[in-house]
Amino acid sequence: MTTVAILPVSNASGERLYRAIAGDKQSTGKTAGEALDALTAQLEGGELGTLLILQSFRPDWFFSEFEQQRLSELMNRWRTARDQGQMLPPEQQAELDRLVETELKAATARTTALMLPIMAKTAQLQT
Repeated sequence: MTTVAILPVSNASGERLYRAIAGDKQSTGKTAGEALDALTAQLEGGELGTLLILQSFRPDWFFSEFEQQRLSELMNRWRTARDQGQMLPPEQQAELDRLVETELKAATARTTALMLPIMAKTAQLQT
């Protein structure tokens, strides 16, 4: 199953965009759906069995406001460096990698929290 992350980002003029990322593929769009559609067009047949959970992109107990702001800042720096044919300094790249991993874990925890009541209800119905 392919994991897709959709992150809110800002372009150089401060306009909010969304970046969809799956492995080494990524896309942007004016909405999360537009970014996802552009990314889906890049995925191959075996990668299309995708589970996607969208969040409201508001801070929560899984991923804080500070972490969201820092992730957005580092993603903007990463894009600028990429567009100039450069790389982020190693310490910033490592921090960005950690934040992306933390957000992925947060998304998993969020999904689990959402699924627990459904699973409990399903178990109740089966008994």
